[in-house]
Amino acid sequence: MDVIVAADRADLVKARDALGEGSLALVPTMGALHEGHRSLIRLAHEHADHVAVSIFVNPLQFGPNDDFSRYPRTFDADLEVCAEENVRVVFAPSADEMYLPDRQIGVSSGEMGTIAEGAFRPGHFDGVLTVVLKLLNLVQPDVAIFGQKDAQQLALIRRMAADLNLPVSIVGAPTVREPDGLALSSRNRYLSAPERATALSLSKALRAGAAEATPSAILRAARAVLDDAARLDPPLALDYVELVDPKTFKPVGEAHEGEAVLAVAAKVGTTRLIDNVIVPISG
Repeated sequence: MDVIVAADRADLVKARDALGEGSLALVPTMGALHEGHRSLIRLAHEHADHVAVSIFVNPLQFGPNDDFSRYPRTFDADLEVCAEENVRVVFAPSADEMYLPDRQIGVSSGEMGTIAEGAFRPGHFDGVLTVVLKLLNLVQPDVAIFGQKDAQQLALIRRMAADLNLPVSIVGAPTVREPDGLALSSRNRYLSAPERATALSLSKALRAGAAEATPSAILRAARAVLDDAARLDPPLALDYVELVDPKTFKPVGEAHEGEAVLAVAAKVGTTRLIDNVIVPISG
C-alpha cells in the first residue's frame, strides 16, 4: 500500500478515516530517519494494526544556541523509509499548521524538566511535551513509541500521559547502536572521522560504569573514561554524567536499589551528543 501523506489537519482526518478498523501506533520523529527510527517503526507494528509516523522539526524544543537551522531535513528519503517499513500514514505539518502565530499556552515539564538534560537546555522539555501532546491529540493513536536513547524525554512523556490522563500507551524502545557502539543519532552525520573516534568515549564510559555494582563506583568508572576523552584530539567537552532514578531523573544515592539510568551528554567539536544505559543496583 502507498503511504498516505497528510500535511494538515484536514488531510490527517481523511487519512485516519482511510485506515478503517484496527489500532494505531504513532512514531513521532523530526525526520532524518535512520536505523534507530526503523526499529521504532518495527516495534510499533508489534503493538498496533496500523503505524503512523510524524515528521516535524519542532522549533519549540530548540534553544538559541541549538542547531534548528542546520538540523537535517531529508523528507523524500524519509518517505522512502516509511514506505519500506509499511507505514500507512505520514503526518508532516508545517510550523504554521502546528502553532498559532499568537500561541500562548503550552505544557510545563515541571521540576523534572529542569534537571539533568533540562539544566543544560532550558525550556527544551516544555517544547517537547507541548509538541508531543499536540501530535497525540491530532493523530489520536492507541500507542506511541519513543526511544530509550532520549531517556529523560521518555520519562517526562510517560509522566505527562499519567498526569493528564491521556488515553494512549507509551512504549519505550531500546537504543540502537552502530557496530562500534555509538548510539544512532541524526546528528552523527556532523562528526568528522576524528570526532567520531572521540565520540565513542560516551558508550565506552557507559559500559565501564555498567560493569560496576554501586552508585559511587559506577560514576567513578564512567568519569575516568570521560576524563581521558577530554585529553583526546579533538577533545570531548563533558556537560554531565549522572546516575539518576529512571522515573524522576533525580540523582540516586548509595542506598538506591533497583534500576538507575547512567546518562551522559557532551560535545565533540560543534556536535552535542547524549547517551545512556540502564543499570541494575542491588543496594
